[in-house]
Amino acid sequence: MMDKIMDRVLDRIKQYWLLARFDKPIGILILLWPALWALWVASGGKPDLLVLTVICLGVVLMRAAGCVINDYADRDFDPHVERTKQRPIAAGRVSPKEALIVFTVLCLCSFGLVLLLNIYTIMLSFIGAFLAASYPFMKRYTHLPQAYLGMAFGWAVPMSFAAQLDSIPPVGWLMYLATILWALVYDTMYAMVDKDDDLKIGVKSTAILFGAYDRHIMAALQVVILGLLITVGQMANTGWPYYGGILIAAGLSVYQQKLILHRERALCFKAFLNNNWYGLAVFLGLLADYWLRR
Repeated sequence: MMDKIMDRVLDRIKQYWLLARFDKPIGILILLWPALWALWVASGGKPDLLVLTVICLGVVLMRAAGCVINDYADRDFDPHVERTKQRPIAAGRVSPKEALIVFTVLCLCSFGLVLLLNIYTIMLSFIGAFLAASYPFMKRYTHLPQAYLGMAFGWAVPMSFAAQLDSIPPVGWLMYLATILWALVYDTMYAMVDKDDDLKIGVKSTAILFGAYDRHIMAALQVVILGLLITVGQMANTGWPYYGGILIAAGLSVYQQKLILHRERALCFKAFLNNNWYGLAVFLGLLADYWLRR
């Protein structure tokens, strides 16, 4: 009897783990880099340890919560998409009610962490929670859900500035804009993988909206993002190591364009994954810059 109970418990834990995409940390990393950019700029390279810990754990938990509510919202669509039909809810291994419970628990844990920070950051967390919870439903009403994703998961940027400085200076909002556009680009690459399936089931995306000009629009956006990040560096008085990181990021942008040239699914997904190195390059530039100033 006890063995059966333990097997049941372990199976539930496994399914919830998969539902929250903890088995795919790439999403955590891509969301974490802008938060770290913000913390390093806000703190001059010396973030408060409590703030750093709370922001990092908060990113992990809210990314997981976002994945859960996304699968709940897409429970009628995912079974018809090749890439998503084996997700726990789509495959019937987790019920929609269970998913809502897991989502609530993750949000409460994240909010508990935020309570350790200042009141300004706590107030901002309500906006972040709303953006994260409403994002999955945007693909029903707009062809720009990727931009909304950037607003939702890029919210860690203004929250990081608020937690560190108890204010959000102009450089923080500029970095937030760069993060939104960056998410728009990499999530469009991700959407290109599902474009054919999305057209069949009526789901909207920028990959569909941009049509034959998808690569050109993304290339233009990548140039704008680099320009914004350079401006961030100027406003933060960064040195050559940071711009070295930006140069590497520019090279990665060119590589991503090469990958999506023929719009092949596997290569579009590879381009999406490559954005992890983009975010890391910018962060390492900041890390080296502030380290050399000591």
